[in-house]
Amino acid sequence: MRLATITNWAYGATVILTLMSGTTMLFASAAQQRERAAVAQRYELDKATSYMLEEVEMLSGLARQYAVNASPADLAAYQRELKELRAIEERTRHIRDIGASTDELRALHDAMRWADALQDEQQAAITAARKGDRPTAIHILFSPEYERELDRARTNVERFQYRLDERTEAALRSATEVARLWRGLSELMLGVTAFLFLFVLYFVFRRRVLHPVVKLSDVISRLAAQDYAAEAPKYDQIDEIGDMAQALRVFRENGLERQRLEQERDSDRAVRDLLSRMTQRMQGCDTLEELKSVIRRFIPEVAPQLSGRLYLLDASRNVMVEACAWSNPVHSRAEFPVAACWGLRRGSAHRATGEAIDVPCDHLRVEGGDVPDVICLPLTSQHGTLGLLYFEPQPGIPSSGISDVYLTMLTENIGLALDNLRLRDALRDLAMADPLTTLANRRQLDEALEHHLSQSRQQGTPISCVMIDVDHFKRFNDEYGHDAGDTVLKVVADTLKKSVRQEDLVFRYGGEEFLLLMPGMEVEGAAHRAEEIRAAVSALHVHHEGVKLGSVTVSLGVASAPLLCGQDRLVQTADAALLRAKREGRNRVVVAEARRRNRSAA
Repeated sequence: MRLATITNWAYGATVILTLMSGTTMLFASAAQQRERAAVAQRYELDKATSYMLEEVEMLSGLARQYAVNASPADLAAYQRELKELRAIEERTRHIRDIGASTDELRALHDAMRWADALQDEQQAAITAARKGDRPTAIHILFSPEYERELDRARTNVERFQYRLDERTEAALRSATEVARLWRGLSELMLGVTAFLFLFVLYFVFRRRVLHPVVKLSDVISRLAAQDYAAEAPKYDQIDEIGDMAQALRVFRENGLERQRLEQERDSDRAVRDLLSRMTQRMQGCDTLEELKSVIRRFIPEVAPQLSGRLYLLDASRNVMVEACAWSNPVHSRAEFPVAACWGLRRGSAHRATGEAIDVPCDHLRVEGGDVPDVICLPLTSQHGTLGLLYFEPQPGIPSSGISDVYLTMLTENIGLALDNLRLRDALRDLAMADPLTTLANRRQLDEALEHHLSQSRQQGTPISCVMIDVDHFKRFNDEYGHDAGDTVLKVVADTLKKSVRQEDLVFRYGGEEFLLLMPGMEVEGAAHRAEEIRAAVSALHVHHEGVKLGSVTVSLGVASAPLLCGQDRLVQTADAALLRAKREGRNRVVVAEARRRNRSAA
């Protein structure tokens, strides 16, 4: 067989094999496109469901704020958010359009039903609050059943996302297997092509083919091992070698893109999981110290390249005070006026450097004229500013590791946790205070009494108690009305507040009775303080609506433990002394007698 014939056959076979190899590479590229499409679909479905979960949390928070505060602004915000909701059918149709399965839609429908059930309870609570029945509204929105329904809505959304993850992973595995198959076929055909190239190279194409084939073979091996740092050589000639090089470049670019998408997906999932776990821990905090501990623990993991501080507003001085810090920030002061931060002035995130140049905040320490790339993120609620989240880059660490979207989510979650703590403290204060006199009520007395009596027993220190009763209180109600009686109680309560030490505790015991608890005070000092209170009340001139109510007097019973009685009988002993004071003519102080003395006298 002539050399020309051999060359033609070899060339024809080489052309056919090259075309087949390019086709398999294109199929592999298409399989990788399906991988990217699966990842992109997962992102779209996540984005489609995120609004519903945010909607449930936001409506629940606004309804609770309105139930607690009965503020028209909270109600208006709730109704405004409610009007912007899309119908369930529209949301379901949108989810189906972007590829959700029947099982996923079922899980999402369950979440929507629980969300609608929550809205029904919110409407019931708002209706009760409008009618003035705030206890019922608070009971509805803070009841265990309501929390369970809220958890069910969250659980169904998480179940939807879990099933979505399973389907996405299955799609990725299928696409990867197909891509691997086509890659294998491509490598096989390229190997045969390389063999023919070597055969023909010896006779005809040694100079033109051998060197490019060696280079392409090395690139193929490295790409087959997923070493995408390998780059295919560039050939200008229009032939099979040039097509192979181009196909390898496409294959490498697709591999790099797939790697990038996988890294972004893994990084996004890790940050999202951290934020979700951090939010759950913050919502479970009962105190500000617990919340600060959670923030110090999680933020360095969410944004390891950033250091910063959490500032809280001191409303009495209108300054921002550092609550906690992480990773040793150096550019911002620990305390500064609110007006020193442009983020607080504008009520939005503020950045002095970066893509858009802006004015640096006055609370920054700027050295040598270089403005650091810092971010100020105000923490706000429906009732105004709560604090500030401040970030600055750590020296020597690139600052491009976390998206501004995650910083915004972090700010919103911390602001919500702070607002929840504030609302919880407000509710606790309402439960522990007497609304008429603003004194601590009977419930708070039980807690304080148990603590101080236990401390007295352990340390062997005295503790005294004074029971106080307004004399002939019924006369004020009968002659001047109940409003006048309330005025007398307020005046007596104010007098008691002014007549005690800082460590003494004053309670409204019930009706016209008050209780004064004095840890560490002996009976003589307690009796002297009781006499001062009696004299101060007797000197009062009480007026109600321009009418003088006449003289106000009180009867007082004093007891002290362990001198006059045991700690567990302190209140009862003081109450018995008060009864003696009333029997002996009122407007007097009676000190309880020790039981041991009574027994010895008998």
